Amino acid sequence: MCNAPAGILTWLLAMANSYKARGFTQIMKLVPTGSTLLDNFLGGFEPDAITTIYGPAGSGKTNIALLAAASVVKRGKKVIYLDTEGGFSVTRLEQIVKDHKKIMSKIMFLSPTTFDEQVQAFRKLKALMRSKSSAKIGMVIVDTIGMLYRLERKFGEGTFHQELGLQITTLNEICRKKQIPVIVCNQVYKGFDMQKGDMVGGDIVRYASKCLIELEALHGGKRRIILRKHRSMPEKDGLFRITATGIEEV
Repeated sequence: MCNAPAGILTWLLAMANSYKARGFTQIMKLVPTGSTLLDNFLGGFEPDAITTIYGPAGSGKTNIALLAAASVVKRGKKVIYLDTEGGFSVTRLEQIVKDHKKIMSKIMFLSPTTFDEQVQAFRKLKALMRSKSSAKIGMVIVDTIGMLYRLERKFGEGTFHQELGLQITTLNEICRKKQIPVIVCNQVYKGFDMQKGDMVGGDIVRYASKCLIELEALHGGKRRIILRKHRSMPEKDGLFRITATGIEEV
């Protein structure tokens, strides 16, 4: 498991305690997920929180991200989509929404191919969210946060861990100040320095995320969705499958 730098982890814990102290007295309007199944399971995405969806390749993370992006655009907002794996598929979007060209025109893509480029992409994201046009942004999606980071870590620790912490901090600032949901997709890996099935980034991502959703790929095309962490809901799970038009309950 990756351990968060002390300063960043302390800040994240303090932020979590401040949420608890306030008691969540404010009623927030949840953002539809774009899927009836997910809306029933989750209620919607919280507008002031990071929702992290993690699981192995092919478990459905990008499908959920696409549905979320389409849902936000249909509500008249734009989406910033940071695609680090080249996993965004126009063909798949066309399958799950009828007006895919309109949806595409409202999505701004950032597509880094190295962790250094990911650092630059986050700087651009930060600048965009400080501009006047940020009022039109309804969601930020990062798919995935950890892939390029993990590749760089193979060649040494360097400052990559600290940079990842700064990126998560940026996402936290965006969702809290702009009151828009941030969706982070993440991978899980087994390795000498990670526990079985642990997500890339470890504590940095875990503490910053107010909602943690784990996906598992099962036999027969089934997927398990597990709510691991939520501010107002207990842990629970369910089954679904990926279909030609989205996802559906099993």
